[in-house]
Amino acid sequence: MRREVVIVVFDGVQSLDVTGPLEVFAGAARAPEVDYRVRVASLDGGVVTTSSGLGLVPSVPLARVGRVDTLVVPGGEGTRRLDPVLVEAVGRVSARARRTASVCTGAFVLAEAGVLDGLRATTHWAHCATLARRYPRVEVDPTPIFVRQGSVVTSAGVSAGIDLALALVEEDVGRQVALAVARQLVVYLRRPGNQAQFSTHLAVQTAQRPAVRELQHWIVSHPGADLSVEALAARAGLSPRQFARVFAREVGVSPGRFVGRVRLETACRLLEESQAGVVSVARRCGYGSDEVMRRAFVRALGCAPSEYRERFRGAGR
Repeated sequence: MRREVVIVVFDGVQSLDVTGPLEVFAGAARAPEVDYRVRVASLDGGVVTTSSGLGLVPSVPLARVGRVDTLVVPGGEGTRRLDPVLVEAVGRVSARARRTASVCTGAFVLAEAGVLDGLRATTHWAHCATLARRYPRVEVDPTPIFVRQGSVVTSAGVSAGIDLALALVEEDVGRQVALAVARQLVVYLRRPGNQAQFSTHLAVQTAQRPAVRELQHWIVSHPGADLSVEALAARAGLSPRQFARVFAREVGVSPGRFVGRVRLETACRLLEESQAGVVSVARRCGYGSDEVMRRAFVRALGCAPSEYRERFRGAGR
């Protein structure tokens, strides 16, 4: 069965939002017995200029796009002022597509077209607040790299579009084809959709108080230590109650949530970069047992530590 994939382009589109998914689907199409046809469509079929000045030559105007398997709407500076004609055309094609996906601020195009009404969605973390304010019918989640809601998938910025496309290829034609594409592109197959868009250091504030700021750095360097509120409060020279209040105000998250993020991120890095066993990683990251770490991974990433390592290592071979 032929699977028609159409990627929408427009002036000011982010080139990587286009070429990331394009290379994934095109790579999958080269596998035996995989019948993807990937086309790039602009509103009138004419050349568009990306936000970096690169010219893209589409293969078809949107008006001539009929029923498709997968519609992909990338983001970029061109989504800041939405062309109502483009929005209408995207909404029309989306209504006839088996599934619709957006990369980065392409979510704004889908939201304007009403495609995201009543759905949970994401976009680049820097634009999540604007998306939520502008489109109150959309439940915006700023954390994951991509979100699947029925036939609609939205993703974070740039590289997350590759994760999204790999997930769709795996869904369509199996893990082995998606793995082969990931290896060819030298990327991880595939970051779980609910993995955070950025690391703990970027996701939280750096405290203004020197004592709390130094404690943040100490936690990151000692994930296997006793990181209870009582132990951290003693290190900061504060009562547990005062420490919890000050830390949350300064950092933006509770001490427990910060510690959980640090331990998870450290465990992921050790699984990616070292040969240490799961039990050893759990101990080094302060989980107490491999079962506690497994539950943390499943809750946060939707997969067990062993599967996380297999996916990362599999893509790198």
